[in-house]
Amino acid sequence: MRGRRRTLRLLQNPRLLSVNGPALIMLLWTLLLMLSLTGVVRAQRVQGVKKDDACMCEVDTTAWMFPAVKYEETMHSVLTCNDSLYKLQEKVSRSLQRLPQVWDLIINVTARLEPYQFLHYQGLYSDLALRKLQQQLSNLAEDVESLHDEFGSGETQKLSKDVVKLRSDVSRMTMTDTNNMRTVKERLRSLKNRAQSCRSIPQDFRGKDKYCLKGLLRNISAAVISKVSPYGKSTISGSWGKQAQMKEVEGYRQEEREGETEEVDDRYWVQPLTNSHAFGNVLRVYKTYEDFMASTNHRDYSFAPSVSHSNSIEGPSAVLYGDALYYHCYRSADVCRYDLTTNTVKRVTLPGTEVGFNNKFPYCYYECRDYSDIDIEVDETGLWVIYATMGNHGNLVVSRLIWDSNSETVNVTQTWETQQFKKAVSNAFMACGVMYATRFVDKYREEVFYAFDTATGNEDNTLAVPIEKIAKGVSSLSYNPTNKQLYMFNDAYLLAYEAHFELGRTPQ
Repeated sequence: MRGRRRTLRLLQNPRLLSVNGPALIMLLWTLLLMLSLTGVVRAQRVQGVKKDDACMCEVDTTAWMFPAVKYEETMHSVLTCNDSLYKLQEKVSRSLQRLPQVWDLIINVTARLEPYQFLHYQGLYSDLALRKLQQQLSNLAEDVESLHDEFGSGETQKLSKDVVKLRSDVSRMTMTDTNNMRTVKERLRSLKNRAQSCRSIPQDFRGKDKYCLKGLLRNISAAVISKVSPYGKSTISGSWGKQAQMKEVEGYRQEEREGETEEVDDRYWVQPLTNSHAFGNVLRVYKTYEDFMASTNHRDYSFAPSVSHSNSIEGPSAVLYGDALYYHCYRSADVCRYDLTTNTVKRVTLPGTEVGFNNKFPYCYYECRDYSDIDIEVDETGLWVIYATMGNHGNLVVSRLIWDSNSETVNVTQTWETQQFKKAVSNAFMACGVMYATRFVDKYREEVFYAFDTATGNEDNTLAVPIEKIAKGVSSLSYNPTNKQLYMFNDAYLLAYEAHFELGRTPQ
């Protein structure tokens, strides 16, 4: 009983508990447990024997023997348990440190997989999806009928028959098989593109117009201009080129009309992305080619009060068309038009389901060029914008822009959807109504590999036209119809090339 009382006194001693903490508590409770297992100790009565003037007796001392073996076994269990607890605590601590990294990885993977969720955005193969498809076809049929009444061409008549046939196929699908939904949607996309082409592009826009040769891009020369950006090698992203001065005639852009020529300014411009290689608010313009090459006699235009203003530029997207700079507006699905004469900004929102911006669908292929979601381009037929939407599964979309000088508004007139995934493209440009896409080959070479003809809706991914470069990264690549040259912002290098076309060859 004395041993138990001592143990209880130890357990009640706060000074001892504060010194060794939980380990001491466990040890003392272990000793108390051992004492409880020894049972109740009873007094012994023995018979003594007198021997040599002494009383001798034999006593069994095992009843009071300290249980050393049990103590060692118990201490071993306590230490083993203590080690296990420490190891468990270390695992928990490492898990708590690792959890935020795992969560960030999950978020990152989810964001990367988002563009590939085809079934989610196409819809399940259900009655509801079929009804929506029928509604889209009904709207397209009305559109085609109005086109046929207006133009009455063989193409519109054939298009009308194809729409009727597709509506019949969808009607059968509602009662039988629904597994061909994806094929039918692709046919619908193709018919929509053909309808857009019938509405907007004259049949001879690549035939009679001597400035727009009928044929695909054949080759691209070596660089005819090579210069370091006037903003230095630290500015690796932006746009540049020669002013594309065009005339507006009956809703279309041409350089000449009825023998009258317009004096085209020989202005060159540079639009640097000075903030995080993604945002900017300044345009630098040189009056002549000589001034540009010497980096002298320039004028800077500020089209937004700061790089985070709603009118500032996001991504390498700009083109100087006439007296206006067209570019992707900051943190939006809008295209901005900055008038250099009036110092005013107009904007238009791009059509499509969930237009990609804010680095959702940048140009990538080998390495992504941040915030290159929306790309403004120009060619012989006018202004274009290249982008991607979730509705088209992240594939390239091409829309045509027109500036209405009477109402002073920017309008989107037509839109085409392609099957080329935008993140599998390093850049793109327009020439004679055909969109060309490039891909990375190596540090010193890009390759034009894809073409989409807005006049026919046909695509061609068998091209292999090389483009030489100085550095690895391509920020922007634009075509200029006034001299048929390509302008590349190659990291900090400004390069220009001559483009040559193959007569008679078009995307099939």
